[in-house]
Amino acid sequence: AVRNLLGGTLFLTGLFAAALPVAADTDSLLPKLALPDPIIAPPMAVLLPVPDERLTAAISTLDDLAQDVLMRTGIPGLAIAVVHDGRTVYARGFGKRAVNHPESIDADTVFLLASLSKPVGATVVATQVDAGQVSWDSPVREFLPSFDLGDPWVSDHVTIGDLYAHRSGLPDHAGDDLEDIGFDRSTVLERLALLPKGSFRVDYAYTNFGITAAAEAVATAAGMDWASLSETALYAPLGMRSTSSKHADYMARDNRAASHVATEDGYAVSDLRQPDAQSPAGGVSSSARDMARWMEMVLGRGMADGERVISEDALLPAMSAQTIRGSQVDVSARPGAYGFGFNVDTRLSGRVMLSHSGAFSLGASTSVAIIPDLDLGIVVLTNAPPTGAAEGITASFLDRAELGMESRDWLSAYAPIMTSLSAPVGHLVGAEHPADPVPAGPAESYVGTYDNAYFGPASVVAFGGSLVLKLGPESRELPLQHWNGDTFVVHPVTENQPAGSVSLVEFFEASTESGMAMQIEHLNSENLGRFQRLD
Repeated sequence: AVRNLLGGTLFLTGLFAAALPVAADTDSLLPKLALPDPIIAPPMAVLLPVPDERLTAAISTLDDLAQDVLMRTGIPGLAIAVVHDGRTVYARGFGKRAVNHPESIDADTVFLLASLSKPVGATVVATQVDAGQVSWDSPVREFLPSFDLGDPWVSDHVTIGDLYAHRSGLPDHAGDDLEDIGFDRSTVLERLALLPKGSFRVDYAYTNFGITAAAEAVATAAGMDWASLSETALYAPLGMRSTSSKHADYMARDNRAASHVATEDGYAVSDLRQPDAQSPAGGVSSSARDMARWMEMVLGRGMADGERVISEDALLPAMSAQTIRGSQVDVSARPGAYGFGFNVDTRLSGRVMLSHSGAFSLGASTSVAIIPDLDLGIVVLTNAPPTGAAEGITASFLDRAELGMESRDWLSAYAPIMTSLSAPVGHLVGAEHPADPVPAGPAESYVGTYDNAYFGPASVVAFGGSLVLKLGPESRELPLQHWNGDTFVVHPVTENQPAGSVSLVEFFEASTESGMAMQIEHLNSENLGRFQRLD
């Protein structure tokens, strides 16, 4: 407490010192500052004024910025919306809904939001906090008695807020590998208990299915499924007529931006991503115009068009720092925080920024950034894998709006970070096949049914003189290609194994008692990828 008081005293002293007269001989050396209004509490003061003319000028550059990003990245299309002072001041589309088709994107074109679903979903939860159905501190087991994180005490105490702040102890992207091979939401949630865990309420690890579990608890408390709750509690009241948490609704839209993947010949329509299993965390689809309506409500602290949609008390915790996102890179670096579904950061100016990005390697990339102090928000939706386009536009616009210039080439800065999310994975990517491989054993030494407590049964079958690996509840087939000795490779194409990925499959005698086993590289991120043969 003493340290906190001292810190506050030092901050106040700095403000008072800034208000003192400056000696005449140094006056010309110092910039003229617009000091904060004295009635504003010091923690909310920012010594960088932004005139309306600067905001207007930044908005006027968005058409050119969008066209420049389309040209530099080659992505098919995007849409942008900006909200300021409680209203939508810009909403426009650029490029094509689908390559080789004439339809253009506009402000009402519907895109996959990917992880922008998280802050949207957090506001759905806030409606139920406001209604008294749940609280952010409600234990998940109050509504999902069977929910299990593998530790009895943690399972009893983990709350909706813990899961929305990624502080449950679940490992990074827990359960995504089960979704990749075809398991539904309920099965993924049931098997989270089998994963290795970090420290509860200490470790930050980003998880789609942790948030999904929390949302399931909220939906159960409300007495309906999550998609219906989202529509009833948020989308309909805000007039978000093009927004849905059901993938079938997105696919049925006439004005829909198809998802695309990169090929050697440019972008091609994929429409392969079906995110219903993790809908609260990644399954929302929406338009720029609808997302502007949502930003108006967020910036209005729960108000929209003069009507109260969510109480500020229910909404504020979601938009407030709840946990630190990892270690700072340097003692001088600003820490990054996560609220309940929102990133909460500090800009160069000292202003708080609420943000989130969304990315599907199978064809979507999105970004939202909101500066409450300026009553300003921007959303960018694209129909291609992450290239840095969405984040580059949001960052460039906010710099122009706040500083009057860009602090750097943001597209170039984000591109290597974001494009890595769509890069092929596997330690044999790019490796040359052994020139003189050791021959494989007879096919019957590998053929059989295998089992794994986490991933369930798998099988290896002989088909047309070749071996095929079958995984998941739908027995999805992956041809096994011999590599060397008892090792083979498969080429999975999923959300987390983009095209070109290579996964090593190793067969070995586990022991004289247990017999043959196989280990699958792309299912082994948590050391759970070993399957034991049953016959």
